[in-house]
Amino acid sequence: MDKYYKHILSQFRIDDVPISCERYGNGHINVTYLVVTRSGRRYILQKISNRAFPNVSQLQQNIAAITEYLHEKNDQPYSALTLIKTKEGQDWFHFEEDSDWRIYDFIENSICLQSPETPEDFYQAAIGIGTFQQQLKDFPAETLYETIENFHNTPNRYKLFRKALAENPIDRAKLVQPEIEFILKHESIAGKLVGLLKSGELPLKVTHNDTKLNNVMLHEKTREAMCVIDLDTTMPGLTAYDFGDSIRFGAATAAEDEKDLDKMTIDLEMYRIFTRGFLKACPGLTTKEREVFPLGALTMTLECGIRFLTDYLEGDHYFGIRYSDHNLDRCRTQLKLASEMMRKFDEMSLIVKEESK
Repeated sequence: MDKYYKHILSQFRIDDVPISCERYGNGHINVTYLVVTRSGRRYILQKISNRAFPNVSQLQQNIAAITEYLHEKNDQPYSALTLIKTKEGQDWFHFEEDSDWRIYDFIENSICLQSPETPEDFYQAAIGIGTFQQQLKDFPAETLYETIENFHNTPNRYKLFRKALAENPIDRAKLVQPEIEFILKHESIAGKLVGLLKSGELPLKVTHNDTKLNNVMLHEKTREAMCVIDLDTTMPGLTAYDFGDSIRFGAATAAEDEKDLDKMTIDLEMYRIFTRGFLKACPGLTTKEREVFPLGALTMTLECGIRFLTDYLEGDHYFGIRYSDHNLDRCRTQLKLASEMMRKFDEMSLIVKEESK
């Protein structure tokens, strides 16, 4: 093993001498490694992205507070992530500039799916995310830091989009007029959830804010939800954000960068399955929180499309791309999905009512 990683690992309270440290997983933000010690115990080592999370102290304070709280709620060892402290008692290790590290216990007997292989997988994702919400319902969300400022502030996303459109640094705006028109036409949607929060009609909650299926670990044998991972974006928000982002990703009928837009719509049966699981696992929601589930799905989808197009206009600086129009293709799928959600909005609302009985 490289001396560099040996030094990093020597700072933490792991159980034995590490014998291997290898790249692991498909993450795009932090750099992740699987560590195995002489005893056979496994850990996840991560180099935290200072570009995405410049204030590591606040990030780690959030994660420590959330994981400790969740472990108090459930005595199952893998019901929540477990941070391994440094020998100095810290939740991460700062080695040098742009080199901040943390370690979690490895979640044994688990699998991580990139997409549902069966409807039951999506149901279990709903159970996992709903349980996460339910167990944190009394956590004082206002005590958490915003690890990414205005992350789901959709009106602010419109502000950034208009700025990119006005500056048009690489002269791409002329290529995407239909997409620009669609986004501007539906700007009224952007402020609805934020407005309901400001008016007090929706309560501030602890939200994960990146609720794709691959952030819910399933048991490798039973395929039941074990715990939610990747807590970097866990901060104050709305339940509708987590519900909506799950639907945007898991109930879509095509990949995020599918070029044939005819393939993209919302699968209402998958929408129903997720709604059923989420409500079962998280019964402590207000009537208004349940009522805005469809709006959450629509808002998160429209917001994602805006983010992709903003990045495309700015020259593809934020999202990783594999070809020149990758962000544009991503934008188009999200806008198509948003239009399909608008078309089926009443049906989505009816499903929530039926599953709430």
